[in-house]
Amino acid sequence: MMTKIVNRITPTLKPNDHPYRNGAWTPNYTEYDAADLEVIGSVPADIDGVYVRNTENPVHEAIGRYHPFDGDGMVHVMNFRDGKADYKNRFVRTRAFVAEEEAGHAIWAGLMEPPEKSQRPGWGAHGFLKDNSSTDVIVHAGKILSTFYQCGEGYRLDPYTMEQEGVASWGPLDGISAHPKVDESTGELLFFNYSKFPPYMHYGVVGADDKLKHYIPVPLPGPRLPHDMIFTKNYAILNDFPLFWDPELIAQNKFVVRYHDDMRSRFAIIPRYGKTEDIRWFEADPTFVLHFLNAYEEGDEIIMDGYFQDDPMPASPNQAPSGYARMMAYLDQYLMQPKLHRWRFNLKTGTTTEQRLDDRTLEFGIINQQYLGCKYRYTYSAMAKPGWFLFTGVVKHDLETGASAVLEFGEERYGSEPAFAPRVDAKDEDDGYIVSLITDMKLDRSEAVLWDAKKLGDGPVCRIILPHRLSSGTHATWAQGAAIRAAQQR
Repeated sequence: MMTKIVNRITPTLKPNDHPYRNGAWTPNYTEYDAADLEVIGSVPADIDGVYVRNTENPVHEAIGRYHPFDGDGMVHVMNFRDGKADYKNRFVRTRAFVAEEEAGHAIWAGLMEPPEKSQRPGWGAHGFLKDNSSTDVIVHAGKILSTFYQCGEGYRLDPYTMEQEGVASWGPLDGISAHPKVDESTGELLFFNYSKFPPYMHYGVVGADDKLKHYIPVPLPGPRLPHDMIFTKNYAILNDFPLFWDPELIAQNKFVVRYHDDMRSRFAIIPRYGKTEDIRWFEADPTFVLHFLNAYEEGDEIIMDGYFQDDPMPASPNQAPSGYARMMAYLDQYLMQPKLHRWRFNLKTGTTTEQRLDDRTLEFGIINQQYLGCKYRYTYSAMAKPGWFLFTGVVKHDLETGASAVLEFGEERYGSEPAFAPRVDAKDEDDGYIVSLITDMKLDRSEAVLWDAKKLGDGPVCRIILPHRLSSGTHATWAQGAAIRAAQQR
């Protein structure tokens, strides 16, 4: 093993028993470059690309109560090529991270505290949060792009060197929400943002050259909390769900989420380069969708798959640390009950039909990203530990036959959001590997693990031992090496 410590951050955190600052969520503070890692099995030679994961790693003692989504972003990258793998990790040095580093303490209060506790105006849809860039991560135009779910700035890093390249130059005033999407067939990035000011949402397109090509308002009735979007070959799909801040309390600078089950869900279907007046709204059953899987066009219909929450505002659990009951509820998928679901929007009649695809509690699904926007067959959904924001396995669905297969990570082994890594010269949609970073609490270590996507039951193809035990986090992605190198040579 060749491991180089690049940097160590000294935290100001005080020891406590917070459920999301200990155990599998214990933060990391060392930045590594590591190669020639110990491998159980063999790294396959027919995989070329990077697996990128974002995590939350709080550096400073919180102002008031801490929510895991307040943690500072740390990006972890596994680079696979020629039967070898190396690992790097770095904090995302946002403007807020640098400001708190200079101050030596927290400046911004988090999601669970009122805005007046922040010492400075901040970022995000309600304007007082720290932009920690710790939610989502994608690769576009040859660079990593990390984002914050309440609309901060997009931060770019080189996926091979991890050199920090600062804020995306095309980022609009209202920021970028987490979950921009990359169309691998065109190289375009589609994104949205939202705020508490009219028109409340915007939609845009960035070209393969990393330049803003299109940006339009998407007027809403008031402030909303969209979390994700999806697209087809010709359309982008945004949403207006009946889960949003109480409008009367916003006027008092209080941001309290309410679920309005007497309101319908609405979906905005927009031609990729369409104008505001081209938007068509479709209604559907009330819910909240945290994440979508894919969408595609078929005849007069657009077919969209995602995770329909049966209970978007669940009751607080009976046992939770004092002051943290609501936080624990919103981090428990078994309370919100997300289910794999399908919507069909008929562009000719303007009607919506819906179909439940699986009654199991599933979320954080991924597909072979080369099929985003196109008709596809296979999905890979994460299974969660009841009561916790921890992933315990993956369910593979065959949407053509209805069959499914379960991959369990093992006792006290918790994974990152998986990704699908196509084989070099793959022959079909599921010809590749499932990748995840696994934290093993019994062995007190983390591993990068690959499974053959066609043979999940055969066990890992390889397990690569990492130089430290990783904190759990939110999102991850895969990007093909050939596409990264081509983009960087432009």
